[in-house]
Amino acid sequence: MHARQSLTRLSLLVSCLGALLAGCGDDGGGGPDAARIDASPAADAAPPPDAAPPDAGPRPDGFPVTGCTPTSGTELSTEIVADSGLDFPVFVTAPPGDGRLFVVEKCGAIKIIEDGVVNPTPFLNLGLPVDNPPVDCGGDEEGLLGMAFHPDYADNGRFFVNYIEQPIGGPRNTIVAEYRVSDDPNLARTDEKRILSFRQPRENHNAGMLAFGPDGYLYIGTGDGGGSNDPDDNGQDTTTLLGSMLRIDVDGGDPYAIPTDNPYADSANGVDDPRPEIWAIGLRNPWRYSFDRETGDLYIGDVGQREWEEIDVQPATSTGGENYGWNEFEGTHCFPEGTAGCDPAGMTMPVAEYAHDELPNDKSVSGGYVYRGACMPDIQGWYFYADYGSHAVRSFEYSGGQAQNNRVLSVDFGQNIVSFGEDAAGELYVVNVFPHRIRKIVPASTGQ
Repeated sequence: MHARQSLTRLSLLVSCLGALLAGCGDDGGGGPDAARIDASPAADAAPPPDAAPPDAGPRPDGFPVTGCTPTSGTELSTEIVADSGLDFPVFVTAPPGDGRLFVVEKCGAIKIIEDGVVNPTPFLNLGLPVDNPPVDCGGDEEGLLGMAFHPDYADNGRFFVNYIEQPIGGPRNTIVAEYRVSDDPNLARTDEKRILSFRQPRENHNAGMLAFGPDGYLYIGTGDGGGSNDPDDNGQDTTTLLGSMLRIDVDGGDPYAIPTDNPYADSANGVDDPRPEIWAIGLRNPWRYSFDRETGDLYIGDVGQREWEEIDVQPATSTGGENYGWNEFEGTHCFPEGTAGCDPAGMTMPVAEYAHDELPNDKSVSGGYVYRGACMPDIQGWYFYADYGSHAVRSFEYSGGQAQNNRVLSVDFGQNIVSFGEDAAGELYVVNVFPHRIRKIVPASTGQ
């Protein structure tokens, strides 16, 4: 997430969200007794069988995807889609084939934007009841952090969320849970089915993104457990779910099955064995990642520690098992800086990186998307990503295993870009924290 320095000293929620989107590289948290805490499958915390969501309501017809007139050229601008009715947005997404936008807010609400209007009634609100909400948004990098619609959402109404659980008299946990739409397509059912639960030893580096891959499996990015320098060495430890990209089958088991081609699918899953959910390791804080809807390649924005921000790309042909280097490397550089003899053998290095002094206030990457919409054909294949501190948006095209045509875009995308988003048509959006806005990337001739 963002802002490299800890903001825990500030009491305002505004400041907390600023740190939510932070790398928090020099922060501690947890104390010396917050030693490595292993993750546990959600079955341990699953609700009783009668609490599992029933079949979905009717297919949410009536929300057509709006078309556009293609505009040539690469000059870009943005138009404001929503600048009121939102409270600390952190993500925007859309179901397949559905013209609405769904905005995830840090303190637990998911709101719908339809025809440019924010529905005042949340689709789902995990911030209630106020005195004991499921979601803990009090910490710097905590809250409702991610959402993903099932590829068959139009038929089954299933969607998934990732949040930090309110630790009332208990440990801090990441929760990945399933919900379903109600008979009203603008309202979700409130009964939760927990899919996966694991301990978070500290408040920071919770990642939080969820995304379905072209293989139909759910990908769950996890941070390294927080603190400076990965004090528990989770990034290089396959016996914990932390510091990894997980890959599970939410259709093949209850609450999930392990894909048979996961690298550790045959693990005995004992205390000292690799976790079978792991698809790749060596990640510090993969706050935002996405799949190219045309090629299936996976792009990961991994927030750095003190010096380097990185973008990793996993080709669609990958069989998993990549090691992205953390905490032996930060970007392509030995970590800690000045370490002699670090060996990149067996590591997968980023395709793009930038230093914190490349632009003023560069400090924390927000991974984005490859543009595959129809409105701007001349930017097809551009991958967009941003820095939360400098507000700069960069792009490149991935070809032949390399990032090509690296560029910094001279466009006002707004301040404090916490996320990008993609609608059902492949058009791209920007989520600004201060002020709370959703912007759409458009041709320069039509922007605001």
